[in-house]
Amino acid sequence: MVDLVFTGHALDMLEERKIKSDWVNLTLEDPERKERKEDGTVDYLRPIEEFGGRYLRVVTDSKSRPLKIITVFFDRRFGRKNEVENRPTE
Repeated sequence: MVDLVFTGHALDMLEERKIKSDWVNLTLEDPERKERKEDGTVDYLRPIEEFGGRYLRVVTDSKSRPLKIITVFFDRRFGRKNEVENRPTE
């Protein structure tokens, strides 16, 4: 497990959105997808079966040590695992 620091905002989001810290750890340790952004943040995404397969997005500051969690949310734009798997390919 990586050492983590949560911003005040991230802690508020965990409580407000009823997101378990175990889900955050699982997403960071075994993401289905990782997105590196130009601003130096890295987003980790993983479906959470206990939450209907919705994708949890954990936004981190990749330059900070220990790793800083900026925010955490279920990404409605990304959908649910079964919806992503059934999208038509181009």
